[in-house]
Amino acid sequence: MVTRERRYTLDDLRRIESLPENAGKTFELIDGDLYGAPTPNAIHNFIVSQILYALMNFVFPRQLGFVLGDQTAHSLPNGDELIPDASFVSFQRQPSLPERFSITPDIAVEVISPSNRERDVTAKVESYLESGTALVWLFYPISRVVEVWRRAEDGAPKFRKLTEDALLDGEDVLPGFTLALRDVFPVEAP
Repeated sequence: MVTRERRYTLDDLRRIESLPENAGKTFELIDGDLYGAPTPNAIHNFIVSQILYALMNFVFPRQLGFVLGDQTAHSLPNGDELIPDASFVSFQRQPSLPERFSITPDIAVEVISPSNRERDVTAKVESYLESGTALVWLFYPISRVVEVWRRAEDGAPKFRKLTEDALLDGEDVLPGFTLALRDVFPVEAP
């Protein structure tokens, strides 16, 4: 049996973030465990930029909500604090921009790096979904696939896998939004 040394809280997270040696670092809190967020590489940043660009071009002209990048933490109702690589929060749920988000995003986007452990990714997806996120998009740069996660009618998490030839859509969260995945993953220069 494995036992934890301790369960961290949001207060612990704030104290750790404020330490001088942690200036400029970001942390996430998942089920009482602290995780340091690694510095993303160029491929990661390229994919996040493409997603943000597409979301902003759809959301802003229609005045649907906020599109946020990877420096915005969401304190979830279950006590976790996550920093998605990109997120969308509707004006219906959050009519004004708060200093700190205390709600889960409608859509959370994570770009998965080789250093991410599968169980940690699964824990994030479960945390988002149990806290009310409608869609979680996981982008896998190496395999060039996307997993689209949501809750099934029975409440269980379910996902479907899309290849780079597919269109990602906003389903009932962002009706009419589509993104050609081949445009998200970087191509080699000719």
